[in-house]
Amino acid sequence: MMPNLGRAVKYDVIVVGAGHAGCEAARACARMGLRTSMITMNLDLIAQMSCNPAIGGIAKGHLVREVDAMGGVMGEVADAVGIQFRLLNTSRGPAVWSPRAQCDKKQYRVRMREVLEREENLRILQAEVAGLWIEQDSIYGVHLRDGRSIASYAVIVTAGTFLNGIAHVGEKQYSCGRNGEAPSQLLGEQLRSLGLEWARLKTGTPPRLDGRTIEWDRFEAQHGDSEPTPFSFLTRGIDRQQVPCYVAYTTEETHRILREAIHRSPLYSGQIEGVGPRYCPSIEDKIVKFPEKLRHQIFLEPEGLDTYEVYVNGMSTSMPTDVQCAMVASVPGLQNAEMIRPGYAIEYDAIDPRELNHALMVRRIPGLFLAGQINGTSGYEEAACQGLVAGLNAGCWLGGMEPLLVGRSEGYTGILVDDLVTKGAEEPYRMFTSRAEFRLHLRIDNADERLTPIVRRCGIVSSERWMLYEKKQTQKSRVLSFLCEHRVNTAELALAVDDRPTYAVWLRRPAASIQVILGVIREFLGEEPAPGLLTTIETELKYAGYIQQQHRQMERLRDSEDRRIPDTMEFGAIPGISREVSEKLRRVRPETLGQAGRIPGVTPAAIAVLAVYIDLHKRAV
Repeated sequence: MMPNLGRAVKYDVIVVGAGHAGCEAARACARMGLRTSMITMNLDLIAQMSCNPAIGGIAKGHLVREVDAMGGVMGEVADAVGIQFRLLNTSRGPAVWSPRAQCDKKQYRVRMREVLEREENLRILQAEVAGLWIEQDSIYGVHLRDGRSIASYAVIVTAGTFLNGIAHVGEKQYSCGRNGEAPSQLLGEQLRSLGLEWARLKTGTPPRLDGRTIEWDRFEAQHGDSEPTPFSFLTRGIDRQQVPCYVAYTTEETHRILREAIHRSPLYSGQIEGVGPRYCPSIEDKIVKFPEKLRHQIFLEPEGLDTYEVYVNGMSTSMPTDVQCAMVASVPGLQNAEMIRPGYAIEYDAIDPRELNHALMVRRIPGLFLAGQINGTSGYEEAACQGLVAGLNAGCWLGGMEPLLVGRSEGYTGILVDDLVTKGAEEPYRMFTSRAEFRLHLRIDNADERLTPIVRRCGIVSSERWMLYEKKQTQKSRVLSFLCEHRVNTAELALAVDDRPTYAVWLRRPAASIQVILGVIREFLGEEPAPGLLTTIETELKYAGYIQQQHRQMERLRDSEDRRIPDTMEFGAIPGISREVSEKLRRVRPETLGQAGRIPGVTPAAIAVLAVYIDLHKRAV
């Protein structure tokens, strides 16, 4: 329930921070009709891509498609400023196909700011938030460093790596946020005083090089797809200039330089205390942990069309600057490369996400939502989907509506949130397709079918998006009926089939492709099929048996999610549940039996006992 502030309230929601989480949260709230303020320390760095200027990738591309399907903005902006598009994992099944785009770094933030400034209900302020305005465990707004206080009914904190951030370059260290910006120490100190559980995490970035000093002909060019795959369901096509990236490799000399200087690495000298991302290690970490590898792949990626700055993907480091220079020069073709800026590691504060519920609201402070790296995640895409979830749920909370919760069977977004609030994040959390129980269902082509209807009640889905969605679903129904009812015309299509199966039966054959009958489908529809429609239809026909099996498994999961655990249940008083398990249950406070079963250390036997007591509680009520 919203607090009765008793003060003049200018905004319904205040979003602290303007990174990828903050942008999604602010736009979502504004589109829901809420008076929204987004506060950032630098207006010129809205949606800054402080690490790799790329969007998407394995599983991350799924998240961007889902953000777009739910009315978010990341996909549209990436499509507008992408300079190289690639659909990854195409040698494998459609469940793991993932789009990725190298973006123009400067244009991404320029375009994002333009999009946000067009939102009628959104105001962007440049200021530093020194603290949250909290009284009696209720949020009242924020206090600014310049002495002002701004009242609101809800606050969404998306502070990224700014909370008590410290950068490391060799033996040198200095306080900063991202990319050398000022840290947010006052807010960090106040948040630590709230009694929430916290962790110290680390991330890093590689050196940037001057492209004019690179011998490009020494490297293998990696071009994008001839037909780019967009992120947004609204994008009709990509006609922007595309550029290649280049593949390079470290050498034995690179490894020697790093091994001899490893004692100067803050990662191994004990200078860095934060836990780094396991799946994106620094180059020195790779050398130490994989001594048998003779070389490591790196990518030279342009940061934009109007800059010579080049991002060295795969060479994240916190080594001293002189070691970084020698390391870069040891790669053939980079011996004369000039370093525009060195790589660095950054430590920062992150909350234990088990302090949150599935709406990303702090359990003990109603109206306070957290999203992004402050929750222990790593990556632009993970931040964006959290920002959208937090923004939508802030709107639902203020409007007295039920929270908008994406289930594990409905999206990677739901998996990410559920993993965070039930398991915590002992290291920076990164999304992988292997985290999904129902990968064949959670594909990029059907993200709109899975999620757009869920969020429509929030008012964030535009009429254009809904019309496109309905048209696609109508076409899908018509085409499926046609394929199931009509038989292959072997003479007309010159298909080598002995019998005359229906098109649907024929498409289940491994060698069959729906592109062969594209003309037949166009003639039947009398118009062009909606983007992605044919991929969805072909996948659902080819993998029908597996998809039906997953649907049965999803039903069992939904059954366990429907069995809600009463808020008043005392886990320690249940016979048959050990003290260790009951403490884990008390710490997380799962809302359903399904969530309880995913808490690490909670045994199947304990879940069986808990299920019995849930039923007893229902009968008693």
